[in-house]
Amino acid sequence: GLIGHTQPRRIAARTIAERVADELGTSVGGAVGYTVRFNDRVGDSTLIRVMTDGILLAELQRDRDLRRYDTLIIDEAHERSLNIDFILGYLAQLLPRRPDLHVVVTSATIDTDRFAAHFDAPVFVVEGRTYPVEVRYRPYDEGPGAHGDQVRAVIQAVDELGSDPVGRNGDVLVFLSGEREIHDVADALREHDPRLEVLPLYARLSAAEQHRIFTPSRGRRVVLSTNVAETSITVPGVRSVIDAGTARISRYSRRLKVQRLPIEAISQASANQRAGRCGRVAPGVCIRLYAEDDFAARPEFTEPEILRTNLASV
Repeated sequence: GLIGHTQPRRIAARTIAERVADELGTSVGGAVGYTVRFNDRVGDSTLIRVMTDGILLAELQRDRDLRRYDTLIIDEAHERSLNIDFILGYLAQLLPRRPDLHVVVTSATIDTDRFAAHFDAPVFVVEGRTYPVEVRYRPYDEGPGAHGDQVRAVIQAVDELGSDPVGRNGDVLVFLSGEREIHDVADALREHDPRLEVLPLYARLSAAEQHRIFTPSRGRRVVLSTNVAETSITVPGVRSVIDAGTARISRYSRRLKVQRLPIEAISQASANQRAGRCGRVAPGVCIRLYAEDDFAARPEFTEPEILRTNLASV
């Protein structure tokens, strides 16, 4: 049977398939393939299939027992998206019918006790090599015109890292809440320092544009990203992170009967994930654009999407 590996995002499915294929000395579409919406690189000889969780959910309509798989790896389970929770719930019911099916649930910041109890499964801790990350808090005034203040706060943080012995050696990854914020900061940074290579990263970008962040660069780069870079993908060369502390979080308005995407403060688990992005290859620095007591007051984990959204989509 196939080994199926799910990822919440298309860019992660593509890059992980490429990385695993490279490590196994094969090409994408050979022993390792991927399937995302509008793109399928799976051949007859494929053994490992990386896909988005939506692709696996759609497959359930055709094959209720998932007979083509002998192992399923559900990655980034801490995100608790609607798709991930539905898949995990379905697999919990499927396992008694298919005791031969192996299910592996993986995550960096998961509530392990609850997941282990739900599946009655053992916990394996795989210690990754992470380097120390120094966290600095640089809150900025949030009042009328705070949007401009955030742009200025990011520029000041980039300058601070440029004169820092740790921060100036590598690239900077900036987490912002959405495309508009990314374009505003990108324009301001290019005007502030034309020598910087500024690269946006968000889900709607084309695959070619997204791939630019993985190509080596000689100069100093600033990658401006939504929470797409929070998990799943590791941007090479990143030594420092600037975290605005917000994200667009999907919520269903029962009063208006519409799905909304308000900008909200992220949880402590998400903030720690973001900080960890710069401790992968060497010691790093994370600048949070909010106060330390603000961080301490935030919820430990992000509220599962199944509790705050319309279930009709899935």
